[in-house]
Amino acid sequence: MGTGFDNIMARITVKGVSEIRGPLIVVDGVSGIQMGEYLEVKIHDNQVRKGRVLAIEEERVIILLYQGTYEIDKDDIETQFFGRTMQLFVSESMIGRTFNSLGEPLDGLPAVYSDEFLDVNGAPINPTSRIYPRNYIETGISAIDLMNTIVRGQKLPVFTGAGLPSNRVIGQIVKHARIAEEDKGENFAIVFGAMGLTMDDYIYFQRLFKETGTLDKVVMFANLASDSAAERLLTPRVALTTSEYLAFEKDYHVFTILSDITNYCNALREVSVALETVPARKGFPGYMYSDLASLYERSGIIESSNGSITLLANLTMPNDDITHPIPDLTGYITEGQIILDRSLHSRGIYPPIDVLGSLSRLMKDGIGEGYTRKDHPSLSDQLYASYAEGLDKRKLAEVIGKKELNRIDQIYLEFSVKFEELFINQGDTPRTMQESLELGWSLLSLLPVSELNKLSSEEIEKHLFDRVEKEI
Repeated sequence: MGTGFDNIMARITVKGVSEIRGPLIVVDGVSGIQMGEYLEVKIHDNQVRKGRVLAIEEERVIILLYQGTYEIDKDDIETQFFGRTMQLFVSESMIGRTFNSLGEPLDGLPAVYSDEFLDVNGAPINPTSRIYPRNYIETGISAIDLMNTIVRGQKLPVFTGAGLPSNRVIGQIVKHARIAEEDKGENFAIVFGAMGLTMDDYIYFQRLFKETGTLDKVVMFANLASDSAAERLLTPRVALTTSEYLAFEKDYHVFTILSDITNYCNALREVSVALETVPARKGFPGYMYSDLASLYERSGIIESSNGSITLLANLTMPNDDITHPIPDLTGYITEGQIILDRSLHSRGIYPPIDVLGSLSRLMKDGIGEGYTRKDHPSLSDQLYASYAEGLDKRKLAEVIGKKELNRIDQIYLEFSVKFEELFINQGDTPRTMQESLELGWSLLSLLPVSELNKLSSEEIEKHLFDRVEKEI
């Protein structure tokens, strides 16, 4: 099968290996090898498996084979070292195509060959060359657009739990974002890195992209649950390498989706155990923070290009535990998080976004006058404060009973219910930013003007004039 990686003559060739350890092989008696060096292993029937140098101990080299070590005979093996890192052929013709993590086509079309190829390891964007993200991305989801606005060039994970509809939410975001970006006349592409997905999830995304007319804008790299876990470590790197090419050399605005980060980290732990490194929290390697950062920090906007990479990472929290090392470390690196709430989901509210728990750290710089609307920041603050107050009254009512609440408390309680039923719960029907803003003002009309302390008198008079007149 054709491959998307360039192929040159091997620099060093070694026959036989001294040890096979899980997805790793150990070669003794070889020198002049570099960390991260690309290699190919030839086994029986001229099969070739690709890998990289993971560790060097004097003349002992530990190698990670992306396609696993099954059916390998220690003596009947030849390792070829190429003296460079792994590189991927890149081309605009990749758009609309599906590949595995090794760059091999899964769509029955020919392999991609071009004069351009990039190191799959890439590098975090130099802070001095970054441009601060400003322009918001409209997702069609009010709980995100109005309350946790995504900004072009941002890296933002979706924290979900087993059984929650994160795939559906991500699909909805991508569908509307594509329409909104193309309406601006921008070049737009989606790069999807599937890591350890079940066949059902893989088929779901394929069908979703096809039904929404988005498939011709997608470059997909698929590593399924049945594929090698070691290969899973390569998936986000080839996806981000493709994103960098499209964004920074071809001026595309690229929406990069990585799903599922938890599967990636589990593969990282599996390789770490085989490497016999000292484990940290819950058995994950101590270098997991820097490893995740090497992925997340490849998104953004740079001075020398008109393109951008916006990263949306799907992350399943084990046992819904947000303090688990994977979401915990991700939260430190990324610029906020969108959290899906199980209690909202159980009540049939979709999308079940936890507005109070979610956060977009770049939101303040992408909204307001000149971006969305002048009243957006204060309206968002007031809705946030009022909903939080309403949830507090809900907890109080559970203790003392709803009838024991005073009039203002009961109004806040009603507001929290309406906010969830009318604002958060919107189904698959997208809303424009203007529709979300107007709905927010409509909900605030339920509250007394005296309680709207996050809004200016001018804003209240402009948007809640009838309510002011009534109270006077």
